[in-house]
Amino acid sequence: MLLNVNSIPTLIGQAARDPALIMVSGIITFVAGLAIVRVHNFWKGGWFVVVTVLGWLFLVGGLARILFPSQLAAMAAGAFGAGVPQHTGFIIGEAIVFLVIGAFLSFKGFSRS
Repeated sequence: MLLNVNSIPTLIGQAARDPALIMVSGIITFVAGLAIVRVHNFWKGGWFVVVTVLGWLFLVGGLARILFPSQLAAMAAGAFGAGVPQHTGFIIGEAIVFLVIGAFLSFKGFSRS
């Protein structure tokens, strides 16, 4: 996302208006969330809860995309209006948050303790 920050708004705008693509992404997200929740459903303290919460978010988000693809496409079209958002500050912030979460989970997952 950080390497292609200028093309991301156009890609998001095109993908968000396609109900079939929203449904396919929902199926993939739902299966990933189901796998995480099935294998890693720990509500104990510590960083394990982060993985569990992400799994449940994937599960619910994927289910919403599967059940309501046309409604979500209409909402996205309304949010984007006639044009594509040109402000990339939010995209850069989102990419940095994803990078930090991924680095944290990778560190915790591959460390010995």
